[in-house]
Amino acid sequence: MHSKHAERAIRRVRHEVKRRHLTVTETAFITPKMRRITLAGPELEGFTSLGFDDHIKLIFPQESAGDERPPMRDYTPRYDAEARALHVDFAIHDAGLATVWAVNARVGDTLLVGGPRGSAIIPQDFDWHLFIGDETALPAIGRRLEELPSGSRAVAIVEVQDEPERQTFASRADLRVHWVFRGAVPAGSADGLVAALRSISMPSGDYFSWAAAETNVARAIRRTLIDERGADRAWVKAAGYWRLGAAAVHDTIED
Repeated sequence: MHSKHAERAIRRVRHEVKRRHLTVTETAFITPKMRRITLAGPELEGFTSLGFDDHIKLIFPQESAGDERPPMRDYTPRYDAEARALHVDFAIHDAGLATVWAVNARVGDTLLVGGPRGSAIIPQDFDWHLFIGDETALPAIGRRLEELPSGSRAVAIVEVQDEPERQTFASRADLRVHWVFRGAVPAGSADGLVAALRSISMPSGDYFSWAAAETNVARAIRRTLIDERGADRAWVKAAGYWRLGAAAVHDTIED
């Protein structure tokens, strides 16, 4: 390891766990299948999110009363402290509680938001950064690309359904994005992302890599990075943001 990086470490910070009642102030489709909901309200005071892959719990209203826990889903927060606004991007798919809520959300609707419980703060002093994922990873990838300073380098490999789902990232980094379009292939196959990862030319130097997708896809990406692309195991972070056939999943992928 480079001596200049000898002290490099992931810093973990715990936050006071709070639940906040927030109000929808804006809704917009940023692509045909990605809807951004903006939430605000006095209870946002003190909201802290220090890591790009932090997650908050969205606690959805339910019809039935009683002791049953309300349904919750994990989402990436993008907080604009200046505007006191919390942006949450929803990948719209065929079914699912969160999708139904996001599609029907209107200005003035309310939502209960919990967390984040903590943040993993990833150092920025790598020679370059690699981000890989499907549309569920786009909010976290977009947030990190916005946070990287000028002078940094980044490569992203992102799978979406088709060309209209391509997003434009606001980033000061020297950025290269490889889009993978799966077309009629169902989401949840690793083939497209792994093929792209195998074929791209990698910048020189040491790098941090982050991947999020369906759990088995994220696992395949992690294996490919370590076994075939020379990634340092310590600097490969992978997460299952969803799992085929299951709801409300967040898996950390390790060996």
